Amino acid sequence: MEYDTLMGAKKVVIVEDDELLNRALCKAFANAGYEAQGFGSVREGMDAIQRGTSLMVIDIGLPAGEGFALCQKVRDCGGTPVIFLTARDDEMDMIRAFDCGADDYLVKPFPMAVLLKHAEAVLRRMGEGHTQAFSYEGLRIDFARKQVTSGGRDVKLTPKEYVLLELLARNHKRVVTKRMILEQIWDAKGSYVEENTVNVTLSRLRKKIEPDPDNPIYIKTVFGPGYTFGE
Repeated sequence: MEYDTLMGAKKVVIVEDDELLNRALCKAFANAGYEAQGFGSVREGMDAIQRGTSLMVIDIGLPAGEGFALCQKVRDCGGTPVIFLTARDDEMDMIRAFDCGADDYLVKPFPMAVLLKHAEAVLRRMGEGHTQAFSYEGLRIDFARKQVTSGGRDVKLTPKEYVLLELLARNHKRVVTKRMILEQIWDAKGSYVEENTVNVTLSRLRKKIEPDPDNPIYIKTVFGPGYTFGE
């Protein structure tokens, strides 16, 4: 597969089993100033994620439905943004894509210039979420050290509470549904925990970080049901 490197460039990993399209995608991103790396399998894509990347571009139509599975694995590893590519404009595919954590979705065929603009927009939106630390209204999250402080005071969280807080903070101002939380923090299908588990964990988290848990300023409930971090 095509592999172009530019020092200091944003990295994009492309997982597409159509080799000709993969090469074309790599070339388009490389010409736009990215470090582009193309793979044809989920295993290769996951190996690349472990080495770090700015963006994933994934074909939904990988063998055995692995496009969705790969997106879920990417989400389990952190906050790398994902753009899905597909040959179908089926509504259920689109819904499933966003439910498993995709940030954007393009239907083939598409102009390369349009894909590059989508990538630029996703990275711009995600820029804040990929910093090493996040601060909001006196609450600070150090993603590298997994430490939380409020007004300079250390906040002791359980592993699940911390992962939930990080998920919400990395999606600052975007709605995170209970289904997304169950899939990304607990079981991949949410089949071994009850939905009330989210409520209980979120309630404990609010008591630890919110000045007034009954009137939260950090984790807000929105219609759906879902949650947002901040205004």
